[in-house]
Amino acid sequence: MPLSAILTDHHLWLLILGIHNVSSWLIRVTMLAIVPMRHTPGAAMAWLVVIFFWPWPCLLLYLAMGSNLLPQRRLKRHQRLLRELSTVRIRCHQTLCALSPELPRSLHRISSLAETLGHMAIVGGNDGKLISKASDLSSLLVRDIDESKETVDLLYYILSDDNIGGPVIEALTRASKRGVQCRLMIDSVGSGSLIKEGRVHWLRAQGVSVAEALPASLFRRHAARFDLRNHRKIAIVDGSVAYTGSHNMIDPRYGHRDLVWRDMSIRLKGPVVRQLQAVFLEDWFVETGEEPDLKQLTAPVDQWGDISVQTVPSGPNYRTENYQRLIVSAMHDATRRVIITTPYLIPDESLLQAMEVAALRGVRVQLIVPSRSDQFLVGHAARSYYQELMDMGIEIHQFSDGLLHAKTMTVDGELAFFGSSNFDIRSFALNFEINLIFYGKEEATAIVEAQERFLAKSIRLTSSRWKDRPLGVRTLESATRLFSPLL
Repeated sequence: MPLSAILTDHHLWLLILGIHNVSSWLIRVTMLAIVPMRHTPGAAMAWLVVIFFWPWPCLLLYLAMGSNLLPQRRLKRHQRLLRELSTVRIRCHQTLCALSPELPRSLHRISSLAETLGHMAIVGGNDGKLISKASDLSSLLVRDIDESKETVDLLYYILSDDNIGGPVIEALTRASKRGVQCRLMIDSVGSGSLIKEGRVHWLRAQGVSVAEALPASLFRRHAARFDLRNHRKIAIVDGSVAYTGSHNMIDPRYGHRDLVWRDMSIRLKGPVVRQLQAVFLEDWFVETGEEPDLKQLTAPVDQWGDISVQTVPSGPNYRTENYQRLIVSAMHDATRRVIITTPYLIPDESLLQAMEVAALRGVRVQLIVPSRSDQFLVGHAARSYYQELMDMGIEIHQFSDGLLHAKTMTVDGELAFFGSSNFDIRSFALNFEINLIFYGKEEATAIVEAQERFLAKSIRLTSSRWKDRPLGVRTLESATRLFSPLL
């Protein structure tokens, strides 16, 4: 090869290298000005670190995942429906749809804050049955669908055509053939296998209306980042029976041979069903554009029990992190004992401080977490907080009978939080979640008893045992913690 050609190639590579280096520094400097204005300090620092070390690939990653802002079309639909629902709420207060029980001052503060954040009031006159086994949930839901006469609305993050989800799918088709209006919404990523298997097309052919929540693709019209997910689990039958909780509609092994997910859901009857129905109608309207029939939300509902409960939807379409604000507020109000169960624990600074302050005031704070995690990065990031939490005086109990997937918090045995939201930054800020707040000692007792059963199958972690873990593991935990705002 002639010397001139070699020099030309050499100069070309020098030019490419120079352009890469200059552009990399331009990316670093530009993002240093942009990122801190769009994120919390922790998330901004994590993004700047990854962009600094690998500018071009991480710039592309940031463009795909770096904003939790939703397109204006979705936000406008959400705001429009909230305005219409405000009129519905006024009418509901004139019927049995919104019985407002009397609360002590400490609980009234939480109830008022929850209504301000989630736009739904506390309602009495409800009855509920806790469900721990996925097989029981599937059987009960199938029975209710088979008895349905008018409508069946389902929203699940994961729906699988297996021994748990399969019977529900078949029940939907039977109901549809009877003339029942059946609507099914599944998350595009969580239920990706069902979509790829062609079952969605089959369901539509059977008369079931199916919508994908937040369809995943590189160029999306429905959301700004592809990992925004609808993590809710809701089922409503004839507007009179509802289910929600942490169960996905899938075999509790999730394909693992030696690991079983332990969940909790609840079957509800009473006025709270209307609130869960409103959340479903909003999601359906936002995704499909089909105008919701809000008249059904104002129809009188029978009283079935004495449970006082409040629905709290959350997600990036709200101005604040609804559920996180409520959890932190309740932690500050605690006087005796707080119990938390969660599979993924990645607290932000305000939640860490709330737990620390509670412990300093003498409140017994108990965290129940899985001894094993199904997610490598998230699991190690969560463990990086354990020593800090124990130093605060917080108890950490590692659940050993499967993977604890129930998401609950009880405060002083008279306030209970229950639903789909993990205690991590992703659930607080990015996912669309649905949670319930139960008010009163009788209402919280059943959830406290379930938490006590989890405690009985857990081993309390000690600082001495935790400090004995290998140096390599501790290094990995520290590294993943740096990126915890992005997980």
